[in-house]
Amino acid sequence: MDKATLRQEIITCGRDPCYFIKKYVKIKHPVRGLIPFTMFDYQEDLVRDYVDHRFNIVLKARQLGISEITAAYATWLMLFHREKNVIVMASKAETAKNIIRKIETALKKLPKWLLLADIITDNKLSIELSNGSRCKAIATSGDAGRSEAVSFLIIDEAAFVPNFEELWTGLYPTVAAGGRVAVLSTPNGVGNKFHSLYVDGEAKANEFKPHKFMWYVHPERVEGLRDDPDRPGFKTSPWFEKEVSSANMSPRDVAQELECNFNASGDTVLTVAALKWIEEGTMNPSFKEYSDRALYKWFEPQRELRYFISADVARGDGRDNSVAHVWDASNMSQVAEYYGKLSTEDFAKLLVDLGREYNKAMLVIENNNIGLACLEHVKLSQYENVYFSRRGDQKPGEAVSTLWGASAEDLVPGFTTSPKNRPLMIDKLEEYIRNKTITIRSKRLLEELKTFIWHAGRPEAMSGCNDDAIMAAAIGVWIRDTFLAPNYMSMDIQKKMLSSIGLNRTLNNQIEGAAKDPHSAHRPVTMSTYQRETGNKMRMPGGRSENFSWLLKG
Repeated sequence: MDKATLRQEIITCGRDPCYFIKKYVKIKHPVRGLIPFTMFDYQEDLVRDYVDHRFNIVLKARQLGISEITAAYATWLMLFHREKNVIVMASKAETAKNIIRKIETALKKLPKWLLLADIITDNKLSIELSNGSRCKAIATSGDAGRSEAVSFLIIDEAAFVPNFEELWTGLYPTVAAGGRVAVLSTPNGVGNKFHSLYVDGEAKANEFKPHKFMWYVHPERVEGLRDDPDRPGFKTSPWFEKEVSSANMSPRDVAQELECNFNASGDTVLTVAALKWIEEGTMNPSFKEYSDRALYKWFEPQRELRYFISADVARGDGRDNSVAHVWDASNMSQVAEYYGKLSTEDFAKLLVDLGREYNKAMLVIENNNIGLACLEHVKLSQYENVYFSRRGDQKPGEAVSTLWGASAEDLVPGFTTSPKNRPLMIDKLEEYIRNKTITIRSKRLLEELKTFIWHAGRPEAMSGCNDDAIMAAAIGVWIRDTFLAPNYMSMDIQKKMLSSIGLNRTLNNQIEGAAKDPHSAHRPVTMSTYQRETGNKMRMPGGRSENFSWLLKG
């Protein structure tokens, strides 16, 4: 090509990154070696969005060439612009270095006439050009990139970056003045910062342009593409079936690596099916009460029902919440819930008020740390039904009346959560949910369950999330199973006895031959009868109905 043609080609490449990438960028293929970058439509669309939008977030399946196309765009940005600073971060140092290598390959394999700036620094972690542009991989520490003025920030596998929320807080100011951001990742459950950025982007609640690339956007995977008959809403193909089979992928692996499924991709304590079942049972509250309107009620108290309240008291540092669940003790159905940030004294008052409203419900309050202060306020109110734990073991405690001093010496007010019983409580909650022997109506509790994960073999809230409602619910099922269930076994026996009651006999109270009126001899006399109607009601003499449920109260 002559100089005029070369000059025009350089101008065209500088104006159009897609033209530059398709015609001149080369990549390393794992099988075919060094090859031209043949862009697919979805890759070209992404590059154009990198140009048109400063903030882009990409939810992707694996092996779609998203990192490659992002590296190619970074190559174009550095080569055709002066003083551009590209920062690469990833969940692993090797992943970030790999993007640097892709940029290095793209630059070194360009025609000499198109390499407009010399490479003056070239190592595993950074590349610098003579036009002042550079790229480097940096660690994902808490202060990463804070001193940089970033032109293009690439965060790869962001959902797996430790403390990404804290990291993003520090990084955002570095690009706020005009820099661009590409946040890339496969999903890793819900509740993490990548998930929230993506969801908010879809809702247009932040600056991010969201992109979702399923496994079948790749044209080499679509032959035989069809709806999956076994999984409504999902796709399958011979390629997909072979990939899942050959890699022995679990449902979680499929959700994470191929189907961009946030809900099924995380290592949550509850299964996707369990979370879906809970979600189907959640309801908007019938009433929102209290000064902060954080007290949700689904059902008002019924006189014949027995309730109890399980409560977790906030630490008081403002980062967690005080939570109380009101349960129908007969069937473990949630009827009310408080979830908010009251002071310890005000939370105690709320608990007492709730307890009195719901038929003097037993209060089960966690007594760890500040919970004891809450219990002291409850004691001052002289509330008459408080759960006490036994010291030193996990045997069921007792419900104690107002005069707390009358309790046994081995009892302490409230419920004690310990390293010994905490995993047992979580297991019990999971068992109740799996067996569908609990009814959860709270969407606030559901949101916590979505971010409750296994971490190093321990169930806990995801970083930046809370588990206050979960622990209050776990206390509830533990008390229901160890303390209240035996009582309900006895009540079942009482109910059976009550159901068998019923007299309907005619007796003759006349002595044969003693009647003065011969027509009155052998006249039958009907005794007063007691006949069972429905539930615990009996029909009394005279036809009135009486409710005997008080016989069943423990």
